[in-house]
Amino acid sequence: MIESIFAFIGTPFVNFIKKMENFGTFIIFQLHLFPLIFKRPWRVKQIFEQTEVIAIGTFGVIFLTALFLGLIEAVQLYQGFSKFGAESFMGYTIFISISRELAPLLAGLMVTAQAISSMSAELGTMRVTEQIDAIETLAVDSKKYLLIPRIIATTLAVPLLVIAFDFISNMSAFLMAWFALDMNPVVYADSIKQLLHFSDIGSGILKGLFYGYLIGTIGSYVGYHTTGGAKGVGVSTTKAVVLASVTVFIADLFLSIIFLALDW
Repeated sequence: MIESIFAFIGTPFVNFIKKMENFGTFIIFQLHLFPLIFKRPWRVKQIFEQTEVIAIGTFGVIFLTALFLGLIEAVQLYQGFSKFGAESFMGYTIFISISRELAPLLAGLMVTAQAISSMSAELGTMRVTEQIDAIETLAVDSKKYLLIPRIIATTLAVPLLVIAFDFISNMSAFLMAWFALDMNPVVYADSIKQLLHFSDIGSGILKGLFYGYLIGTIGSYVGYHTTGGAKGVGVSTTKAVVLASVTVFIADLFLSIIFLALDW
């Protein structure tokens, strides 16, 4: 009975310590990895290949998500704004909600689901089949060779997808407001022209840059440290997606607070 009580109390504490240990290992991994980004050789061909794989591979789901998000935004905001006779502000409100918040957030999550899961599984498979060990026996830095191109690629791909998301989503919202909700397209566009600032677009792209780096490093770290054979690859893939998704939301909160404090 007493042992069961102590086990009930102690297990969460032990798990917390293990989580903190894993977090510390991740930070040390980051400190070792970050300088490698600026170290030659830069493997430009690999970086572009990985960027192409991530951007093109994720564009389909980005297109569908952005398209329907814009349609939903227009319908929902029209329903609310029409009650106050404020339909003329719909254009700008939809634009900043997408470009500042929803585009980088959803683009980060879509890349996590589509590309980071694949990246983690690929690296995990290479680890459990000892391919990474074989690379290191050839006196090649496996982190520089395998991880850095993937991290740089996600860092570049996510902002590009954010820009595409902005365009697709705002165009779909504009067309929905014009043709389905019978709004004046000139009034809709004028509210954007009059109130739009560069920071409304730039902050979202900058968020995408941060999200790309974060999810790239998380996917690389989890996949690189995979253990346990085929089962371990599945566990690592799930772990990478969950951790990267949660990290995107946490980073979004802190970046939003920082941009608010900087009035940007």
